[in-house]
Amino acid sequence: MKEQLEAIKLEAVEKVNQVNDSKELQEVKVAYLGKKGSLTGVLRGMGKLSKEERPVIGEIANQVRETITSAIEEKSKVLEEKALEEKLQAEAIDVTLPGRPVKAGGPHLLTSIVEEIEDLFIGMGFEVREGPEVETDYFNFEALNLPKDHPARDMQDTFYITNELLMRTHTSPVQARTMQSYGGSKPFKMICPGKVYRRDTDDATHSHQFTQIEGLYVDKDVKMSDLKGVLDVFAKKMFGQDREIRLRPSFFPFTEPSVEMDISCKSCDGQGCSVCKGTGWIEILGAGMVHPNVLSMAGYDPNVYSGFAFGMGPERIAMLKYGVNDIRQFYLNDVRFLKQFHNA
Repeated sequence: MKEQLEAIKLEAVEKVNQVNDSKELQEVKVAYLGKKGSLTGVLRGMGKLSKEERPVIGEIANQVRETITSAIEEKSKVLEEKALEEKLQAEAIDVTLPGRPVKAGGPHLLTSIVEEIEDLFIGMGFEVREGPEVETDYFNFEALNLPKDHPARDMQDTFYITNELLMRTHTSPVQARTMQSYGGSKPFKMICPGKVYRRDTDDATHSHQFTQIEGLYVDKDVKMSDLKGVLDVFAKKMFGQDREIRLRPSFFPFTEPSVEMDISCKSCDGQGCSVCKGTGWIEILGAGMVHPNVLSMAGYDPNVYSGFAFGMGPERIAMLKYGVNDIRQFYLNDVRFLKQFHNA
């Protein structure tokens, strides 16, 4: 039995030295030290030994077990260090390689247009005001000379939430709220940019959600000539100093008289082309003198105060200024489209 134990020790240590990974090492450990291993099998025969031989063989068996266990532990450390080294080599980072460039974003084209228009009117003394997108029927219609059942309401297909709550169809409610907040005694200039909503079918020139910027100037002795001067400055700043404007009679319930403003076509310098449909002019916004009823409902005496108002769509301005032919491009979030205007 002594010779058997010695042979098992030599064989086990040799096998341990030959293994190349942790899985093989575990298999060797089970083969020699497990419940069905070689060493355990030999020790089961100790019952046949004499009383004098048992302690001797038992001591030798313990030494063999310790030798094999020690060899396995040492080999395990070597394999762990080897695995760690291989992992470090595989995950090594070459710090001399150039870094990956970070793509810089930029403002959305509509954001840039709105900010450009805001800066322009702030420079002319206007303040920027905002209001709720979920609006009351009163401020969206009634306070703007559009009582219930007025036929002009059909011009603006509306998303109603209740009979008295709706998604605002224009930013004019902000104007009505501002006039009421001043109590009919304070002159002011303001613009109100924001999103508006209408029940419209989306196509190349229409959207159920779009942006508006409306302006309002109320003071004593405000004239149509003041409106034309402000709009002329706006047109030249946005589209070039050689742009001309013209005002055509129109109708809006909250202004009287009302006008549509056209600018001379930039593509043909007013000579007529496909862009302007041969007229030489392109419609850009609506405007007019504030209706006396609107002033009265806000607390302003129309015999003392007068004012002008205008409204424009930044999407339309962007389409004309940059040659965009489909309003839906502004809302598709296509980076290929948007990145063209990062430096616009």
